[in-house]
Amino acid sequence: MDLVEVAPTERPPVCRIMDFGKFKYSQNQKKKKQKHHQQKLKEIRLHPDVGEHDRDIKVSRAVKFLEDGDKVQFTMVFHGRERFHKEIGFDIFKLIIEQVGEKGRIERPPRIEGQRMVMVFSPGKPGAKPAAAVVPAKPAAETPT
Repeated sequence: MDLVEVAPTERPPVCRIMDFGKFKYSQNQKKKKQKHHQQKLKEIRLHPDVGEHDRDIKVSRAVKFLEDGDKVQFTMVFHGRERFHKEIGFDIFKLIIEQVGEKGRIERPPRIEGQRMVMVFSPGKPGAKPAAAVVPAKPAAETPT
C-alpha cells in the first residue's frame, strides 16, 4: 500500500492509503474514455465517365468514413472536353446524394472550382436534414467561347 496525494490543490491536501499501480491504471482508463475521435476530411476523386460499380464502391467507402465521424469531400475532375459538360457532373453528384441519404448531410453543395467540382458531406446527426433533402440545382448552360 502507498500513501497517495489525491487532491493537492485542496486545503488541507487530501491523501489516501491505496495501491498506487491500481490508481494509476484507473486514471489511464478514465483518460482513454474522455478522448474522442479527431474529425478528418477524406477526399474521394471521381471523373465524369466513372462506371456505376466504381461509383457505388466509392460511395460505400464514403458512407463508412461518415459513420466513423469524418467529413468526406467528393471531387470530380474534368479533363479536356469534359469540362464543357458540367451537367454530367451535377447528375452524378445528385446520384451520390441519394445514395448517401441519412448517413450524411451536405456541408458544402456542389460547386465548380476551376476544372473541378467539389461537394462536402459531414456526418449525419440525429434530427438533422438528410442529404437527399438538399438537392442542388443545375447551373445555367455554359456556352464555350
